[in-house]
Amino acid sequence: MHGYVDDKDALLKRLRRAEGQVRGIQRMIEEDTYCIDVLTQISAVTKALETVALTMLDDHLSHCVAEATREGGPVAEEKLREANAAIARLVRS
Repeated sequence: MHGYVDDKDALLKRLRRAEGQVRGIQRMIEEDTYCIDVLTQISAVTKALETVALTMLDDHLSHCVAEATREGGPVAEEKLREANAAIARLVRS
């Protein structure tokens, strides 16, 4: 079982909302909406996706990584490498 199972409904709800916002941004561009208004909506979608990413990361650390570190060995080392790489990708984006 994945660590995010308890947050699954909330994550899906937030992703559906972000999907709707992206469709709204597409409409705004089609309708030649003022660029600052479009940028405001892009910022809102970005924050929504960041929230999903941080929730997933928190769940991964507190479930998958914590479980692997209790077991120790190469699995724990691999989970830590995965987590570090995921954090690096989030920071760069």
